[in-house]
Amino acid sequence: MTDPASNPNTCYRHPDRQSFVLCQRCGRTICPECQTPAAVGVHCPECVREQRAQFQANRRASGAPSGLTVARRRFAMFDQKATLVLVAISVVVWLLDQVTGRALTSAMLYFAPVADTQPWRIVTGLFVHSSFFHILFNMWALWIFGRMLENILGTWRFLALFFLSGLGGDLAVTVLSPSSPVVGASGAIFGLFAAFFVIQRSLGYNAVQLLVIMGLNLLLGFLPGTNISWQAHIGGIVLGFITGFVFSKTRNIRQRGLQTALLVTEAVVLLVGILLGATGVFA
Repeated sequence: MTDPASNPNTCYRHPDRQSFVLCQRCGRTICPECQTPAAVGVHCPECVREQRAQFQANRRASGAPSGLTVARRRFAMFDQKATLVLVAISVVVWLLDQVTGRALTSAMLYFAPVADTQPWRIVTGLFVHSSFFHILFNMWALWIFGRMLENILGTWRFLALFFLSGLGGDLAVTVLSPSSPVVGASGAIFGLFAAFFVIQRSLGYNAVQLLVIMGLNLLLGFLPGTNISWQAHIGGIVLGFITGFVFSKTRNIRQRGLQTALLVTEAVVLLVGILLGATGVFA
């Protein structure tokens, strides 16, 4: 009796599937599922693996950089690294949140009453979002304004602005609506809007249009049924104005120590306020 696996008219990997297509390299019969298009004809899975292994071996032998090395070099050439990383983290968290049944939202959202016992939520709440359109708008705004501000301020000042604005949003929620769980980077992004306005004005540019856009977006949070945390937006705006003012008044390199001290003071005041609010001081 003929072994079906050795039948030249059936796929060598699926003996129950008849085929008359041969691998261009080894000549074995392969069904449509096993075919990988090549420059000429098709290749079987084993030949494809061998080709890839040989390609990598040739790259190593020739001294060519690996794919990881190339990726690192491209990242190093990118000017707005912090903005890219913040967007990437948010997108990855959102995707993981979808496949885990929103488990990350439950573990990472900001909730004032537990901020003292679960302090990571003060920061992680900035990276979880409630819906596709929520993350789409936030990441679009972060990508546009984040890159501009990172170019103006530099990476570390931009990150300080982003997180201080986010903490400002957390503190406002803690004081004004302590029982409301909050997700999203909206507070931090409104802080970017406010800081950009202050910085542009300090440089002599007309930024009234940005102020109008910020006001219109802020008003959306007061519409009934929107389920938007206007408290976080206001807190982010206030800290954005304050931090932008600090940057605009301490531009001289000789004032770098003063600038750092003021930023650290902002962070300490915000964290103390949030932790005190978690204990019910503002209730």
